[in-house]
Amino acid sequence: MNNYTVSSLSGAPSYLWSKGFTGAYRANVFLQKVAEIQMDASTKNRYIAEAKALRAVFYFDLVRIFKNIPLILKPVEANDWYNVLQVPPADVYKQIEQDLKEAIPNLPVTVPRTTEGGRLTQGAAHALLGKVYLWQEKFAEAATEFADVNGPSPGTTPSKYGYALMSKFEDLYKLANKFNTESILEISYNSTSNMGWGNVGSGEGNVAGIMSGPRNYNILIPDKAPDYVSGWSVMPFTKEFFDLIHFDPRNKATVANLDSLEKAGIVTYKHANDNTGYFVEKYAGRVSTKANSGQLELNFPYNLYEIRLADTYLMEAEAVLKSGGAVGAGSRAYAALNAVRARVGLKPVDVTMDNIMKERRIELAAEGQRWFDLVRWGLAPAKLAFKGFTAGKNETLPIPNAELNNTKIIQSKEWGGTK
Repeated sequence: MNNYTVSSLSGAPSYLWSKGFTGAYRANVFLQKVAEIQMDASTKNRYIAEAKALRAVFYFDLVRIFKNIPLILKPVEANDWYNVLQVPPADVYKQIEQDLKEAIPNLPVTVPRTTEGGRLTQGAAHALLGKVYLWQEKFAEAATEFADVNGPSPGTTPSKYGYALMSKFEDLYKLANKFNTESILEISYNSTSNMGWGNVGSGEGNVAGIMSGPRNYNILIPDKAPDYVSGWSVMPFTKEFFDLIHFDPRNKATVANLDSLEKAGIVTYKHANDNTGYFVEKYAGRVSTKANSGQLELNFPYNLYEIRLADTYLMEAEAVLKSGGAVGAGSRAYAALNAVRARVGLKPVDVTMDNIMKERRIELAAEGQRWFDLVRWGLAPAKLAFKGFTAGKNETLPIPNAELNNTKIIQSKEWGGTK
């Protein structure tokens, strides 16, 4: 994946295809079965809305990653498994929009953080719908959705969903702040699932910490060294990114600077996997946050943001700019962009694509947004050429080979097929 040598036989496409369609399948089964269940009508309607919104989440990922996919809206009988056909991407997007629009009225406006944190809300569905529109370049529609999420005065007045920027950027990544006021859609993890090396991915622990941690981490001066857990050294930041963020206030909360620690004689580590010396700090695995049981380093309880308010602020600014809306000082777009900067003490800047792209790159680093941003902006071939990205091919992944054998599913043209 990192060097764009992936193929239809590689594990990553198979995992992502299976993950997406497993989620869609479960939603379809639930929607089929729930109609027969006797229960409180409002509760049932909420469950149905959650299932439809989750199905939209899975299909949005699938169509962005693979483009040419089947659209399955009910459980497929065994004798039809090999007869499933693909549909045009536009049909998938239409269904995603429909699912979200049907879900929104029956989702709660807010949920109690301590008991229902992570469950879908109207705000989360509107934010997701805005992203769906943005991806399709329906900029005016996207701006409308983000305005609903962001509230009447971005950066000063909480929205009707209670969303507000956290006062300190670094607090976003503290365990005590799960489901905070900035969180719109958050993926939950815990430290009690006892996941082990024989069943990685089967439990509810977050493995990002161990995957991105420095290999063979060794502390030489305990009172000066962070308590990182040794990991596999994947996803290091580039030197170019470090130079960009180095003097930004978000640097220390974003980048674990092993290069500096090693040069100071505080730690040593193995220079593995295209090492740059700059690792992910946001979700760094630490001894202090390891699980108390099971395979300790595989069960970190950090949550991951799928969508947060700073993200929707920046997407609204982009959608307004691209739809020809007002972007000057005093406009919503200007307020949204600069609220993200003001949070970390930076001065206002004009609403331009260059400023928005730079802000998204720094603010959302290591949160899973950058690659999709580069693809939808058409910048991936230029920005990722050094990694092997090929234009007209690597914007999507190949359909897994196992899905092509004895089925009517056809490989995408980008990957040598005819679809």
